[in-house]
Amino acid sequence: MMVAGDRVPGRIRALIGAAGATRTAYEVLRRRPPGGAGRWERTNYAGRAVHLHAGLASATGTALAAATAPGLPAGARGAAALAVLAAGGCGAYDDLYGAGDPRRGFRAHLSALRHGEVTSGAVKLFGIGAAGLAAGALLAARPVDKVLAGVVIAGSAHLVNLLDIRPGRAAGAVLAIGAPGLLRRGPAGPLSAAPMGAAAAVLADDLGERTMLGDCGAHALGAALGLAIVTGNGRTGLAVHAAGLIAAAAAGDRVSRAAAAF
Repeated sequence: MMVAGDRVPGRIRALIGAAGATRTAYEVLRRRPPGGAGRWERTNYAGRAVHLHAGLASATGTALAAATAPGLPAGARGAAALAVLAAGGCGAYDDLYGAGDPRRGFRAHLSALRHGEVTSGAVKLFGIGAAGLAAGALLAARPVDKVLAGVVIAGSAHLVNLLDIRPGRAAGAVLAIGAPGLLRRGPAGPLSAAPMGAAAAVLADDLGERTMLGDCGAHALGAALGLAIVTGNGRTGLAVHAAGLIAAAAAGDRVSRAAAAF
């Protein structure tokens, strides 16, 4: 167990490392967007043209910082890389191939699946869910705790995506939700710092409506927060968080509307 004097540098290194890696990736993507600039351009809620580079950059920066943060056991590093990259990858797939699909929510995508259509939303739903359970299995010892951890990781990814409805909402939520984790001992501190650093690195461009996190960034940042929650809580805490995240998912439209009005 780390003592108080050892905790601060680890958190600071993770925070700065994530911010630096995210900003570097962001600038590289702006100059050389893979597949051309048009592939990553979208129209936001106000009709302004924005790009999705913040999402790819924040997913990259978060995964790198979380997987290399000082003081983490091997299982936590593996879980971080798996959950963040899988959540970001599934989100990027939905950003690219689901942009024109008006269907939203679990029911719509599951209904399409029952009719033999695999939507990008279904890929995201099952991909992030499976990655969350796999990451949870690396972090928890008992079967019940593994399942709860998987629900928290996947549910956190979904929650941040629900909040990505207006500029700065998702990134601001990551900073607010992650802040208490900086005070926790063990892996929870650096794992909270990583998504916070990444979110802070793109917040100004997000608020300035030059970019957006999209599904890629929102899901990756949310998954990282879920990892921090899992490593900082026992079974009771995991159960409480899992219940709250399931309730938020069930009330997804209302959560998004509240975020838009905030």
